[in-house]
Amino acid sequence: MDKNGSSYGESSSDDVEAPLLLPAARGGMMAKGDRRRPAAAAAAWVRALLAHKYPAIAAGPAACAAVCAAVDLGDGHGEARNMLGVLAWVFLWWVTGAVPLAVASMAPLFLFPALGISSSDDVARAYMGDVISLVLGSFILALAVDHHRIHRRLALNVLSLFCGDPVRPSLLLLGVTGTTALVSMWIHNTACTVMMMPVATGILQRFPRGGGGDIDDCGGQEVRRFSKAVVLGVVYASAIGGMATLTGTGVNIILVGMWSSSFPEQKPITFSSWMSFGLPMAIILFLALWLTLCLMSNGFCREDGVGCGLVVLWMTRNITDNIPGWGVLFHNKVGDGTVTIMMATLLFIIPSGKREGEKLMDWNKCKKIQWNIILLLGAGFAIADGFKTSGLTDILSNGLRFLKGAPTLVIVPVACIFSGIMTEFTSDDSTTTLVLPLFAELAKSIEVHPALLMVSGAIGAQLSYLLPTGSPSNVVGFSTGYITIKDLVATGLPLKIVAIAALTVLLPTLGSTIFGMDIKS
Repeated sequence: MDKNGSSYGESSSDDVEAPLLLPAARGGMMAKGDRRRPAAAAAAWVRALLAHKYPAIAAGPAACAAVCAAVDLGDGHGEARNMLGVLAWVFLWWVTGAVPLAVASMAPLFLFPALGISSSDDVARAYMGDVISLVLGSFILALAVDHHRIHRRLALNVLSLFCGDPVRPSLLLLGVTGTTALVSMWIHNTACTVMMMPVATGILQRFPRGGGGDIDDCGGQEVRRFSKAVVLGVVYASAIGGMATLTGTGVNIILVGMWSSSFPEQKPITFSSWMSFGLPMAIILFLALWLTLCLMSNGFCREDGVGCGLVVLWMTRNITDNIPGWGVLFHNKVGDGTVTIMMATLLFIIPSGKREGEKLMDWNKCKKIQWNIILLLGAGFAIADGFKTSGLTDILSNGLRFLKGAPTLVIVPVACIFSGIMTEFTSDDSTTTLVLPLFAELAKSIEVHPALLMVSGAIGAQLSYLLPTGSPSNVVGFSTGYITIKDLVATGLPLKIVAIAALTVLLPTLGSTIFGMDIKS
């Protein structure tokens, strides 16, 4: 999958430079005097095929057909075999970008009924629920934040606190990364990186490359080193900040959706309960990031009310088991998605106060909503249901039964590393979509609390720190020209190790209280 996000929004059919017909189909329209050599004609034919991504498009159904024809999972497992074929089809389309992400994510809507995995009504229900409402409302709020430039006001106000005279590089790094992490807690990682990168590079462009003063005397080499640290700080801080809240990244939202559908009897993961676990995890990683960046640059000479109201409602809907939140007034039938849509609706009602008749938000701005991500989440929930109904999870989980009886200190890092490796090659959301259904059923088969595997898998899916294609945020940082792949690996690998170690400690301790785990498990 092209994880920079650009290929998902553009269909191959939008490539106006690609010929509408293959050379063979246009042969009748060629002049009889055309005497191109066969090799040149063949090369043109191949180029046309690649331009339209026909090989990648055909790879999906071909893989599905191959799996359905060749794989034998035993008697009574026809639906599981078909589910495996659908997974191969959708995964290949996701990975290759053969069709836009939204189109690939809608494939289960026709594949599941066609192959007898589930009915059309059942699969369609997976594409709209409380979690999807949470995402949709969050996207609308993010667009309002962008329209009213709330993020810029916040960034400039916070950064002004750290830009003293003389400039202290370590404090400036803290200001840039801290602001990015704070913003990323409430909007999507990619959007945060896109917003903050111009602020960071704008600060760097103000640094002279010679002359007097604390920074100036250090020379161009040190300035370049510090510039790398600032850009890497924005890239990684956006990923770390998003880990702290449910709405900061799609991975956490997918986790909540699959958790509620797979384990309705378990304590639900709410906005406040996840933040109780995710925030300490994010703080540990943020401190590790800041220290790493300081070491890297060591040679460098030593409309806010609605948003605030939403956060308060998220945090107080269900406080603890002993302290009920405001949700009890509605018999606990409201969810985080209910609150988000309600507050997003207010944006279309409250006047902006700038022009007569203008509201804080209008529907025209909502054309920028990332519907491909919403459909991806729906596909993830549909695939999770398909795993269960087809029996595929039971078959796959048998291959990981070696973890049965293993101590927590083995289960957590193994699950996190498994997910962390996959996420370097496909998107965080896609990794989560593929891994969590497997971990959910594996937890049942090896008789451990599902949070040990599912939370570990979700955190691991967010650790795409090593490659430029690891996440759209990495692409944004890499495109500035300040950093190289070597810089990503040198900074990202220590962070990945710290994240796995921190998760291994926090999940069995703090997580046992938040997720209701039995420590013995």
